[in-house]
Amino acid sequence: MNNVILLANKDSKSWEFARKIQMYILETKEILLPLYEVVITKFRNGEIGVHIPENMRKKEVYFIHNSSENPQDWWVELLLIKDLLLNSSAESVTFVLPNMLYSRQDRKDKPHVPISARALAKSISYGIKRIITMDLHAGQIQGFYPENVPVDNLYSFPEIVRYLKKHHLEKLDNLVVVAPDAGAAGRTKAFLKKLEKAQEDSSKKQNYSFALLSKERAKPGEVGGMQFIGDVSGKNAIIVDDIIDSGGTLCMASEVLKQNGAQRIMCYGTHGIFTKGISELCGCFDVVMTSNTHSQQDTKVEVIDVTPLFAEAIYRAQMGLSISKLFE
Repeated sequence: MNNVILLANKDSKSWEFARKIQMYILETKEILLPLYEVVITKFRNGEIGVHIPENMRKKEVYFIHNSSENPQDWWVELLLIKDLLLNSSAESVTFVLPNMLYSRQDRKDKPHVPISARALAKSISYGIKRIITMDLHAGQIQGFYPENVPVDNLYSFPEIVRYLKKHHLEKLDNLVVVAPDAGAAGRTKAFLKKLEKAQEDSSKKQNYSFALLSKERAKPGEVGGMQFIGDVSGKNAIIVDDIIDSGGTLCMASEVLKQNGAQRIMCYGTHGIFTKGISELCGCFDVVMTSNTHSQQDTKVEVIDVTPLFAEAIYRAQMGLSISKLFE
């Protein structure tokens, strides 16, 4: 890994994320990867300027982007940084995108609308080596990218399970894992299997089960109605999702679970955007958890560090090792 470097914007939230990746690889692999700075500035009219002070020639670059910033700036910065690196004769360019923005628009849900996830893929994929991201909103998005640009979609489940067993073991007894909608059922069942596998060597077996919420959207970001399929009476519950935006859907789901007799209710969303803040959501749940793919300031939400998974993925991708082994 002599020519491998990490690259991030020192003035953004991604710098700390990149530093944690760097330190994990140093501590576990005894390899110190250089972390270089990309300088991103704005002209007075809002146009973006990009500069990398270091020499990128013949370097294998892993650019770690900031998922917490304005989505439009995020997209343009990817285009400009890719152009800069390719013109600087970098050996290869890998985008590390903790949260791949624009992934919610993965199909036409009505006539005369773009498939934004496909448009993003077309614009950023040319010339790059691979993309490493986490908990894609829809797995089929990987198919929008060319065969020569693999998309490694990491799963945060291993870190969630470890966190729950360490910090909320008492809430795992008699637990119901709830899918927030039909589209999330596969993801939620995968999480349930991780929970079950994690207690194989445990002397005290806990009971886990699955339930489903079915929702109807009045319009994007607004739920019209919700039905519950399952049994949570006298049990603890956790809702597992990929994105928490405003949190309105989760609050409605919490109310439905309470009406059906749930005791303690937790929720986890990998990408905590929290566009309406965290206060209302914390009032609806006993525990609110998210990962650090987005920077979090409010101490009422519990943040799970997923940088070890990204660090392992970078190391394994570079060394030609299996990434899927991380999730077995």
